[in-house]
This record gives sequence, structure tokens and C-alpha cells, in this order.
Amino acid sequence: MNKGIWKQSQFPFPDAVYNRSYNKKTISIRRLEKVIGKNKCFNIINFFDKWDLYKLLAPSNLKAYVPDTFLYNEVNISELLEKYKLVYIKPAYGFKGKSVYRVELTDHGDIHISLHSLAPRYICRKNESIKNKLDKLLGHNKYMVQQGIPMSQLDHQYFDIRALVQKGILGEWTVSSMACRVAYENYFNTSMCETVQDAAEILPRIVSPEKMEEIFQTIYKVSIEAAQEAETHMGSLGELSVDFVLDEQRKLWIIELNGKPQKDIYKDLKSLKHEKLIYSRPLEYAYYLSQL
Repeated sequence: MNKGIWKQSQFPFPDAVYNRSYNKKTISIRRLEKVIGKNKCFNIINFFDKWDLYKLLAPSNLKAYVPDTFLYNEVNISELLEKYKLVYIKPAYGFKGKSVYRVELTDHGDIHISLHSLAPRYICRKNESIKNKLDKLLGHNKYMVQQGIPMSQLDHQYFDIRALVQKGILGEWTVSSMACRVAYENYFNTSMCETVQDAAEILPRIVSPEKMEEIFQTIYKVSIEAAQEAETHMGSLGELSVDFVLDEQRKLWIIELNGKPQKDIYKDLKSLKHEKLIYSRPLEYAYYLSQL
């Protein structure tokens, strides 16, 4: 566009490409790489299969940070509830917390099934089949069952910690930001959050300075290792996010990885020290690839 008028022109192919199309397949990217060169595109696959990632992370050095996870159609859900009391059932291909169910076995033997909020949307009585109830809800899509983590809360609100991991001008992974998504009161879904705040503002309210420093160091180390592991499976990556929660004993757990992190969650972070970095680093990495 020139002075508000669209004009048709011809331009050379770019030297490197950051794939922002939310996709599971690589057909178009592979065709493009035949022209501009192999490994000149990154985030080729950014719609992650969470089950594949679990199988990748569970036997790795990060296994201590990964909750027990199973394929829904391969386990006895009643036995898992007896063991964990609380589980989350989520689609293997999911985003923004959609269709994530919180399933809790109560002290009275009833099972509460919640969606987004803590209030049960469905109640399965002791004499009812939880499997039949869930089968109707889930249909034939691929779902996982994840061990429920008793999460730390901030003023009675659940929160997670999102580490944005990016490659920069030197082609190396680094953590650009750590932000907390704070859910609405009486909600467990942090994707539908009330506020987004810098983790450096949230954590001092629930842990000591020494513990906070330990948590930050662990997030940095684990996030980069998780990105490296994901890249071995997904192919060339330049950006992803790692979502953590703290349990009641202040232990970190990886909840999931996202191949196309939401940038708009940072717009309300007035205290974000490196706001420009989250946008410039993918461009820097593209420049790095163009010079190879």
C-alpha cells in the first residue's frame, strides 16, 4: 500500500520466515523452503500435540516437573480419581483452556465435573458411571488425563506463570519474560484471566526473597530445556511459552507448552521491563537465519 492505495508489485522471497499460521501440517512451509533454503523457516509446527510433548518430556531430565498424564481412552478414570482425587481432562490439541474439565472426587464420594469455574457443571453420584458421563461430554476427540496439582493461590485466586522463551540474534534460547495470569475468583482457567502481572510482583506476596530467586532460576533453566526438547520433536523453533504452576509446597510443575504464545497478554503489563524484546527477538532470529 502506498498513500492509502493498494498496488500490485513483485518482490523477492524473504531470506527467512517466521510461521504465524496456527497449523499442524508442514506442506506449505516445505514448499517455501524449497525456494529459500532448508531450515530458513521456524515454528513450522506451532499447534502442539500435548500428548506427544508429554511423551517427550516425561522420560527427559525434566520428568520431576511433569505431572502424571495419560490418554483418556487408555485408563480407568475411576482408579485415577481414587489415586489423585483431582484430575484435569484436556484435549491433546487445545488452546486458551477450551474444553478443559476439572474432575474432583469429593469426600462424600460424588464426583464434580467443572468447566472454567470451580462450581460443578455436572455432578456424578456414587451410584452413577463417571465414564459414561465423561464419554458423552468428550465425544471421540483425543483427550488426556492429567494429575491434578493442588495449586498455590494469590488472595484465593489461582494463577500460573508463563515463561516466554525465544531465540535472538545469536540463535540461542533465552527467557524474555515471566508473567503471571491470575484467574477470576472461583475460576481455575487461567487462560480466562482477570489480570496479567509481572511474576516479580506476584511471587514476593507468597514466597520469601530467597525462595523467589530459586523459583526464577528454576523457571529459566527448565523453560530453556523444555524448548530444546520440543525442538527435537517439532523441528525448527524460535519462540514458545512454558506454563508453570506452583503447588501448595511451592514446587514448580510444567502444565503445558504453547507454540504460538499470545502476545496480547503483555499489553497491560506496565512494569514489563523488556516489552520490545518480545516482539523484536523473533525478527532478530529471522535475521540470524538469513545469514546462515
